[in-house]
Amino acid sequence: MQHKRMGAEIQALWRLAWPIMVGQLANVGMSVADVAMAGHASAQDLAGVSLGVSLWNMVIITLMGMMMSVNPLVAHHVGAKDMEQIPHVVRQALWKGLFLSLLAAAALQAGAQVFDHFTLEPVTRHVAVGFVHITSFALPAFAAYRVLYGYSASLGQTKPMMVVALGALVCNICINWLLVFGHWGFAPQGGLGCAWSTLLCVWFNLGGLLWWMRRSPAFASTWPFARWEWPHLPQLRALFKIGLPIGVTYFAESSAFALISLLVARFGSAQVAAHQIALNFTSLIFMVPLSLGVGVLTRVGQALGAGDPQAARFRAWVGVRLGLGFAVLSAIGIAWMRHEIAGLYTDDAVVLANAAQLLLLAALFQVSDATQVVTAGAIRGYKITRAPMGVQLLAFWVVSLPLGYVLGVAPQWAPGWLRMLPWFPAQPLQASGFWLALVLGLTVAGTGLLLLLRQVARTHLGNRSNAGITAA
Repeated sequence: MQHKRMGAEIQALWRLAWPIMVGQLANVGMSVADVAMAGHASAQDLAGVSLGVSLWNMVIITLMGMMMSVNPLVAHHVGAKDMEQIPHVVRQALWKGLFLSLLAAAALQAGAQVFDHFTLEPVTRHVAVGFVHITSFALPAFAAYRVLYGYSASLGQTKPMMVVALGALVCNICINWLLVFGHWGFAPQGGLGCAWSTLLCVWFNLGGLLWWMRRSPAFASTWPFARWEWPHLPQLRALFKIGLPIGVTYFAESSAFALISLLVARFGSAQVAAHQIALNFTSLIFMVPLSLGVGVLTRVGQALGAGDPQAARFRAWVGVRLGLGFAVLSAIGIAWMRHEIAGLYTDDAVVLANAAQLLLLAALFQVSDATQVVTAGAIRGYKITRAPMGVQLLAFWVVSLPLGYVLGVAPQWAPGWLRMLPWFPAQPLQASGFWLALVLGLTVAGTGLLLLLRQVARTHLGNRSNAGITAA
């Protein structure tokens, strides 16, 4: 009986998650296409796009986390069959997205100045700064898209995002081909062609999703654009209360990777390119457990909205197990095919060798990375976001970054007892040192979030039991 129930939940979760997964893979595939095409233009273009993407990703991932507050709120309304509240939540989330995206665009424009403080080749700096300036104009569209994305996913409608994202990926590849290398009369722009492609495709995502949703009957009863609504402070406060810790959580992880990219820049273009190749590919793989996390959030939120914490706990742990199973397979695949994967991005022998080494380290943290993202999704389904934020800050800013700096840049800064260990390096490990620290940081995150999910699920079950006793 238990096996049948688990099988039914896996099927329900997979039906919800696989279109999200394909859509997320397509979205990240645009970054993969950017980096791969820039790499075949020149090593300097690849390094410049890599640095620009590192800042761009940090901003959009943080913004994505802030926008995720719409997911649990809509999911709980769906579970409670309180559908008339959903349009109001979405409209207020769009106001929130507009405000935050304008702040993010200004921050991204200002952040481009950081490249002036690094020793970079002129072409690399020009491409990095230009990439950031151009793509900052995509942020309002990105924020609105993520609101509609969460609204649609929480209704159980995930195929629209998949179809639109696949269309955007095709557009991205075509525009890159035209602008990066200069075809059909366009002047070759190298890495800056990737920036223009990213800008156009983000707006394509928003327009395509709106077009689909307006014509689908699944959104008719909760269509948020049926009437105008000014900002409503109580609802905005509720959205910020849930979304701010998620945004900080996403910032903790994305900024750690972005800062590592900037610190690795001191070791030259080959190290930057190798780091970006490994990061780019693992980000692509990461979309699978991330999609499972979004699916688990929806399933858990709907169960809690229906007043069934036991089903919520069951759905959460099924999602975690499914994520772990995928992580084991991905770890084996990355370790086995690391040289072939690196060869997809570059023909440079030095970059290829360094990237293959980093991919081997990336294979080591697949299990902990998948665990932390699926478990965090389940916890957010309970509308709990502050505690996961604390775990992530500990993992990335207390463990990964300090240890990575010591191993990668300054092993002499380590305490004496640590330097006495036989495995401790005498010389800086450069990019590999940061990736070794990421393995440990992600292990801390995965373990901490597993313990937190166990406590949260038990607390909700206890509250339900106490409520039943009181009512009796």
